[in-house]
Amino acid sequence: MRLLILEDDLQLGEALSSGLRQLGHVVDWFTRGEQADAAVQGTAYDAMVLDLGLPVTDGLVWLRRWRERGVDLPVLVLTARDTVEQRIEGLDVGADDYLIKPIAIGELAARLRAMLRRATGRTQSEWVHGALRYDPASKQVQWQGRAVDLTGREIALLEVLLKNPQRVLSKTQLQEQLYDWSGGEPESNALEVHIHHLRRKIDPGIVRTIRGLGYALGALEDK
Repeated sequence: MRLLILEDDLQLGEALSSGLRQLGHVVDWFTRGEQADAAVQGTAYDAMVLDLGLPVTDGLVWLRRWRERGVDLPVLVLTARDTVEQRIEGLDVGADDYLIKPIAIGELAARLRAMLRRATGRTQSEWVHGALRYDPASKQVQWQGRAVDLTGREIALLEVLLKNPQRVLSKTQLQEQLYDWSGGEPESNALEVHIHHLRRKIDPGIVRTIRGLGYALGALEDK
């Protein structure tokens, strides 16, 4: 998942971004609402982790602004405000889920996966595409019943394609889902290398090249 974290506590923000990256997610962490606002306008995130106790402008104010502008990004609110009334207010403003600090990174990741399932209309935790099976919790991939050893980037690429089974994705759109802003520009042929490895390790038809447009998930039959 490509995730946005808005958290002004430097120690917590570092822990969250580091922990989620270790679990294979692409993470952009911001400490100010203005930074996150600019990022939301230009980047396709899968979900946001939003702290309410932000300096200057409260997190709920930002959330209300985004919802009023039509931003439908799933948002998990992270806060120390633990009264029922405050939780109700956050959900009514537009939050999709709520976690009270302190939190465990494993629970945060599980809630983010559940939010993504709801957003994409999935009911099963395991994603199935033909003879391919993918577990986003463990990051395990199976093809025709055998385990497939993929790198972190290859798993991230496969996940993006599985999330968008009917879409043609440009090179730029795919790169946005694979690399956060802290890592600098990827090598010019990095995406093509990852696609080549997926085809070699799984099946040549797992990724379709749409000339002049980009790439799409291949139509694989059950085998």
